[in-house]
Amino acid sequence: MKILITGGAGFIGHHIIEHILKNTDWDIITLDRLNISGTYLRIKDIEVFTLNFNRVKTIWHDLRSEINKFVSAEIGEVDYILHLAASSHVDRSIEDPMAFVMDNVVGTTNMLNFARTLPNLKAFVYFSTDEVFGPAPEGTAYKEWDRYNSGNPYAAAKAGGEEMALAFANTYKLPVIITHTMNVFGERQHSEKFIPMCIKKILAGEKILIHANKEKTKAGSRYWIHGRNVGAAILFLLENWTKVTFDFSKVNILPAHLGPYQGYKDLHATSDKFNIVGEREVDNLEMARFIAKVLDKPLIYEMVDFHSSRPGHDLRYALDGSKMAAMGWKLPASFEESLEKTIKWTIDHPQWLKG
Repeated sequence: MKILITGGAGFIGHHIIEHILKNTDWDIITLDRLNISGTYLRIKDIEVFTLNFNRVKTIWHDLRSEINKFVSAEIGEVDYILHLAASSHVDRSIEDPMAFVMDNVVGTTNMLNFARTLPNLKAFVYFSTDEVFGPAPEGTAYKEWDRYNSGNPYAAAKAGGEEMALAFANTYKLPVIITHTMNVFGERQHSEKFIPMCIKKILAGEKILIHANKEKTKAGSRYWIHGRNVGAAILFLLENWTKVTFDFSKVNILPAHLGPYQGYKDLHATSDKFNIVGEREVDNLEMARFIAKVLDKPLIYEMVDFHSSRPGHDLRYALDGSKMAAMGWKLPASFEESLEKTIKWTIDHPQWLKG
């Protein structure tokens, strides 16, 4: 098997590469432009890579440009495509929306155009986000085919890429999997992200601002999942998504407009969506306190009304994970175990807190 991963040098991408190297004998091609989010140092730093470097080939390409015949020839035939390459920082999307349209919509369309030239492609996986659904009121967890309500240009651009992927499935019968994943953490994450930022500030004795409601009484919350668990989920889907034949109506995942359940195969002949959900919901203050406890350092924090001062940021996101659970998916490692391991690893590798 040969798998093409766009954005393989990115944070989530390199964890998926690690999981594939450990659990398959597949060859991997990564397609990267190696700018803000991507660094080849991530891949080189993976322990299993040193023993399997001959299985990983990296090609430099900016997906704002089409996959021309030279890049196509360099890639060759592949069995799977995982499309992770994207711009993903909400603040930057608010400052420059068009850059996110170019990366997440135009870039995705260029990849889809390349994918439909591959006669033996088994699956094109579009890696989306929980943010396409917008904020989730208390008690709400969005299912895969629920309506979208993007709260910022980043989310809208990812939703646009999703719709392009579905259009290619419907028009060209391209086998498409769309995944929604929530907040991902793990080793080698950019220091601008919440967990490494907390580690850095707690070690330095600096104050942490906690995203909260207008009254500054309730912290924002997310479902967190480690990058290695995401890699395990992706491999699980590649191996199982076409085998599912049981009645999903029992877990109520079908959108109302599809009407009565008619059979899984009839509903989604060449495409489907899956939520990859963390073990449990954790608010930002609980997360900061856990990190401080592992570091054995005091936590200095202030609750801040981020939503009013930073439009486009939502207090709560939530996804329903019952669909993959019904397929037999289980998290390989618990949230606490994964987080504590990540914190201790980061302390031992302080170079990843720079920047």
